[in-house]
Amino acid sequence: MKTGKSISRRQFIIGASAVALASKLKLSGQETSTPAAGGKSRVVLVRDLNVLDENGKPKAAVVEDMLDKGIVALTGKPDARSAWKTIVKPNDIVGLKNNRYPYLSTTAEVQDALKKRILEAGVKESNFAIDDLGVLQNPVFQKATALINARPMRAHHWAGVGGLIKNYIMFIPEPISIHPDSCADLASIWDLPVVKDKTRLNVLVLFTPYFHCFGPHGFNPKYVRKYHGLMLCFDPVAGDATGLRIIEGMRRDYFAEERPLSPPAKHIALADTRHHLGTADPAKIELIKIGYDENSFV
Repeated sequence: MKTGKSISRRQFIIGASAVALASKLKLSGQETSTPAAGGKSRVVLVRDLNVLDENGKPKAAVVEDMLDKGIVALTGKPDARSAWKTIVKPNDIVGLKNNRYPYLSTTAEVQDALKKRILEAGVKESNFAIDDLGVLQNPVFQKATALINARPMRAHHWAGVGGLIKNYIMFIPEPISIHPDSCADLASIWDLPVVKDKTRLNVLVLFTPYFHCFGPHGFNPKYVRKYHGLMLCFDPVAGDATGLRIIEGMRRDYFAEERPLSPPAKHIALADTRHHLGTADPAKIELIKIGYDENSFV
């Protein structure tokens, strides 16, 4: 603002809102990373056709390479080691929130690669833990200063899809309490003291997404598709919104028609418009794609 020039009330509100938003999105203990273009939420999609072996099991070395490429692109740092130093600090207490769904888990390979980089960044092993169902009882998570959120994307009976936002459902004592209205208010969990402003990185595992489900516990492998991907982001809403587009694209391709999810994954849009956790608008998301791009659906 130039000296002596007044600003309107509208300009003041817009400017103040921008400062507040920047403060909210700044990650505790993090250095400033390269911002996404035009203030957009950056999402990095890395795909590698070699990530799965002949039995569909992830190859550890390829997973590690994909994560390294993704974190470099996300942060704008020259290499993975320097990138991770902007994510966690040696004095952090870090909880890696995984997902143990028996048919489609975070995978040991993703967890091991993340753990390796976190410890290399200086975090003590005694200050690191991986957990899902027991996060509220886990002493590391109880004292955590930083969280890494990693889980697969899949169709879900109650929420439409299970993704990054939903992965924190185990941080409430009674997860079933959030099920009404298609789990519309899942993003409210992210405002609880146990997780608020602690998430340093989100990793959406897209090796083999499950794009169609039936019943609360039904699973049919014919609705699993090899996608060979990992997605990294700071904004979980932007990550889930992009993952949802991929799931919807798989459904159109498989069913040869528009086949909306039932129930709809309304919690993703509401995480933006009602809870202001991040952005679900593709126009406000900077998507960086690395590697194989055929049938990416985004």
